[in-house]
Order: sequence, then C-alpha cells, then structure tokens
Amino acid sequence: MGLFFSNTCKEDLIGFADAGYLSDPHNARSQTGYVFTCGGTAISWRSMKQTLAATSSNHAEILAIHEASRECVWLRSVVQHIREDCGLSVGKEAPTVMYEDNAACIAQLKDGYIKGDRTKHILPKFFFTHELQKNGDVRVLQIRSSENLADLFTKALPTTTFKKLTHMIGLRRLKDLNGCLIRGSNCALHSFSLNYGFSHWVFLVRFLMR
Repeated sequence: MGLFFSNTCKEDLIGFADAGYLSDPHNARSQTGYVFTCGGTAISWRSMKQTLAATSSNHAEILAIHEASRECVWLRSVVQHIREDCGLSVGKEAPTVMYEDNAACIAQLKDGYIKGDRTKHILPKFFFTHELQKNGDVRVLQIRSSENLADLFTKALPTTTFKKLTHMIGLRRLKDLNGCLIRGSNCALHSFSLNYGFSHWVFLVRFLMR
C-alpha cells in the first residue's frame, strides 16, 4: 500500500478533524484525530490521546480541532514559503476549509468563547480556531461522520468503512495502478510506514515515470 499523488487533481489544502469520545474509558481520555489532504491525497495526519479529560463529546471535538488548527497554520506557512521560493504571486490566501462532524462544536467555534454553562469549564485557548476563522485563515464546515476522513485516526472502524476512508485519503495498491502505468501517465507512489499511534511517518519515495 502507498499514497498515490495524481498530477491531475487540483484540490487545495483541506483539513478533517474528529474525536473519539472516551476511547480510553479507564483513564477517561478521548482520542484526537486529524488529516490534511492536498490534491486529494493525505500529506499530514495525527492520532493522539488527549491529555485532558473531556466532559462531553463536544468538549472532545473542540480539543481535537484545536490541534488540527495549529497544524493548519504551519501547513499554510509552508505553502506560502514554497510559493515565494518558486516566484509565484503571494497575496492573501483563501481560507483553508476544515471539516468537522459535530454541529455543536462548529456553532461554539463560530460564536467564540462565551462563559456560560456549556463552555465555562473549557480553557479559552481552545477557541483558537475561532480567531483563525475571524481572521479569514480557516473556514470550519460540517460534514457527515461517514465522510469524515479523520475518523480513521480516532477509533476502530468496520471493514467497509475503513477501506472507503483509506481510499479517500489516497491509499492505493501498486497492482491497482497498473492501468495508469500502461496508459503512460505520470504518477508517484509513496510507500510509508507508521509507528504506534499514527503520529509520525517515513516516506520511501519511488517515482513511476513514463
């Protein structure tokens, strides 16, 4: 298996964030998961146990999208740096779309930190995403849970769902790309290994040219 990067897909940077509420019930900890794709293929992802005890699924989702937002800021700076080095025009970038499947989380991030019964126990710093939205850096949109690619990094999934989501992040088998190679298309297959927790990756790059 490897990540397939097509030379025809023009999708910009897109983020997906999710949380597995109380994935570790013995320690009252939830799981954060996020993945960013560019050109329809994953370029950055992470799965980590949350260090705070989330009091609700909404709380866990806010913690998860906070981590994803921090990664998004870094990825946007990388993209801008590449554009500058390539001599491309650098202006105000369009907001990076980040998908989240929890409606309550999206509503709270839109309104910002409000000290009320629902949010008074959540540290204000976790509403960092709200500031990014206000500044036009990100745009948080709702997506169905079944289509949230970050679901891969929060919990065990049924086989059919797992295969669907791994295909959507760009994972392919080499034998499935034979048709592409026969037609003479340019493509690159990046095989990779993941350590425990899916938090880091090592790419072994192999270019398949005409």
